[in-house]
Amino acid sequence: MPGHDHAGARIAEQRKLAGYTQRGFSLIIPYSYSLLHQVESGHKVATGDFISACARALHIDVTALTGQPYMTELQQDRLAELIRPIRESLDLYDLGADPDLVLRPTPELITGADELCQRVRATQLNAAAETLPRLVAELTTAVHRRPSTELWRALASTYRTAHDVSVKLGFFDLSTIALDRMDWAAQRASDPVLAAVRQYMRGLVYFREGEHTIGLRLVAAGHNVLGQVDQSTESLAVAGQLHLGATVIAARARDGATVQRHLKEAKRIAKQTGDASEIHWLSFGPANVAIHEVSALGELREYGRAVEKARKVRLPKTWAVSRKAHFYIDRARSEMEIGRSDAALRSLVKAREVAPQQTRYHPAARETIQGLVAHQRRTPDTLGHMAAWVGL
Repeated sequence: MPGHDHAGARIAEQRKLAGYTQRGFSLIIPYSYSLLHQVESGHKVATGDFISACARALHIDVTALTGQPYMTELQQDRLAELIRPIRESLDLYDLGADPDLVLRPTPELITGADELCQRVRATQLNAAAETLPRLVAELTTAVHRRPSTELWRALASTYRTAHDVSVKLGFFDLSTIALDRMDWAAQRASDPVLAAVRQYMRGLVYFREGEHTIGLRLVAAGHNVLGQVDQSTESLAVAGQLHLGATVIAARARDGATVQRHLKEAKRIAKQTGDASEIHWLSFGPANVAIHEVSALGELREYGRAVEKARKVRLPKTWAVSRKAHFYIDRARSEMEIGRSDAALRSLVKAREVAPQQTRYHPAARETIQGLVAHQRRTPDTLGHMAAWVGL
């Protein structure tokens, strides 16, 4: 791979700092010496499960190996300067009402929280990041001046949006704080469904870190919370999304039986709900079940089956572009792994077309681009432009 800006090179650097040889390190991760050597030298792509396994063995955060956040690109996109106001808005949650703040009417604040979620699903990250701190401040003051269930729910939703923005930009420390704030607001809203959504999102945090057992426990906790409410389309959609979260967590743990169990439950629920995309903006429904199956097959390294499944997926035209881009990135990785480099590049181009900012900051997209560059005798112009665009 060109230069040293790839996960394999970072793994080699951190491994040496920890005092391990390649052979010694291969003995403490569930991967062969040969694969470790190829990843570090740039001849193989560092998959998400490989990176998380190395991070656990080295006792460091995954972001030290993925290189997140990608500050050069963030500065070019004028996103880096928006992080500090978000961080401050999350930190000042316990100061009560701001006496100098003039609030919009409650219906406008609640609508604003919903619109913010929509912007993130549309990957309008600049607009969302600019709007977020002010809305958090207004809602925080509003719940102290005139508390209501609706306002607490809106505040919890806005904290959830802060989590989503932080994850997409690679600030995972900030995303964890946002989830804590979401719990604080959801408890005051006395909303078990929101609490279950938070458990789902916490599970994905541990998925990224490779802590599969904890991730599945959090999913189970989410189902337990939903047991407190009467069954409805809302509770079913959240339950279905919890099963989808468990599907990819189990897939990364190579637990095929658990994958099939949760996937079966998600399919059953999707038949009941149909397309429930707008419920908590989780995109739940038959299409989301299908793309999670593609993701799970990729995590299980069944790349050929993943590509075959991906060909049959039909994405709803009205679907959130964030989900579409995620699907194209997953498909590209599997296409690259079975040697279909041209198809993989086309999938990455589609991801960039529908959600450019999300694709630029997605570590799997960057690793796949690097892998394609490494295996090309001559880099096509399109691939060269993609590599330059993500900062390689």
